[in-house]
Amino acid sequence: MEVILKEDIQNLGHKNDIVTVKNGYGRNYLIPNGLAVIATVSAKKMHEENIRQRAHKEEKIKNEAQEIANKIEKVSLSIGAKTSSTGKIFGSVNTIQIAEALKEKGYEIERKNISIPEDQIKEVGKYTATIKLHKEVSVDIEFEIVAE
Repeated sequence: MEVILKEDIQNLGHKNDIVTVKNGYGRNYLIPNGLAVIATVSAKKMHEENIRQRAHKEEKIKNEAQEIANKIEKVSLSIGAKTSSTGKIFGSVNTIQIAEALKEKGYEIERKNISIPEDQIKEVGKYTATIKLHKEVSVDIEFEIVAE
């Protein structure tokens, strides 16, 4: 079954993408929750017209995201955490702390747009996180976990 997505859905697609999903997933989850509509012939025509009208706006948004990415690349983050004498962190560092550190530097990034290869960081050291600013613009940022 083909559906047109109304919102970004992780591991499936972005808003306004036409994707093929299993019938049950489409009819029982995506459509009832308002996340997608069935891709009929008339819906596809309306979708194409909407995309044509949005192309200019999308380009502007993408350029703004690229400018932010260029600025964020130069930022160095240092996140403090309570540690034991061996360098192990009490608890863990995750995307919430990275988002807060970016906010202190003046960049408002939602934590769901930040991903780190490890699920949680439990030791002091240097790590890399990926920040997705737009569906075509993402930036890697290095951050350091230091003992408080």
